[in-house]
Amino acid sequence: MSATAPLPEETDSELLRRAQSGDEAAFGAVMKANYERTFRLVYSIVRNEADARDLCQEIWVKVWSELPKFRGDSKFSTWLHTIATRRSLDHLRKNRRWFDKFLPFSIEDAEIKSVPEPSTEETARDQTEGSERVQQLKDALDTLPPKMRAVLALREIEGLSYEEIAKVSDLPTGTVMSRLYHARRLLAQKLGAKP
Repeated sequence: MSATAPLPEETDSELLRRAQSGDEAAFGAVMKANYERTFRLVYSIVRNEADARDLCQEIWVKVWSELPKFRGDSKFSTWLHTIATRRSLDHLRKNRRWFDKFLPFSIEDAEIKSVPEPSTEETARDQTEGSERVQQLKDALDTLPPKMRAVLALREIEGLSYEEIAKVSDLPTGTVMSRLYHARRLLAQKLGAKP
């Protein structure tokens, strides 16, 4: 064993190699390192916490079964995002009637949070206005078509380039740019801002 710790990317590369050959502990470490980011992506597309958690389980089962086929032509995260995005969009297509009929219920929204008492009226007003802006943003995001919401999440939340989004979504780069433009424009309109 060497005295110096390996670089993080070497560790990730080694973990991936071990996971590809069936090492469950290595796969567990890969999953743990990537789970929250994958969950945020899935949640940003499906907008329902329970569905996002269920989908993440399905996604990780698929990643485990498909991992031996991962050739390393792209970054592991790009490959993972492709699986997560496609599975999320498939879920929305399959459950479209249910998704449109019922409002998504978020545990986060139902939790009673203890907020310290504001010291002044101005602080209370600021907190109220901030909460209202966050709720307006959530509501506006919920009204975007899933395909627009997906590319917006990949760009704004995950920080992927247009080319990476195109690869993940299996779309031409021009279509990605168009969907992003229209998603941002619709979002701005719904929030009352000038696009």
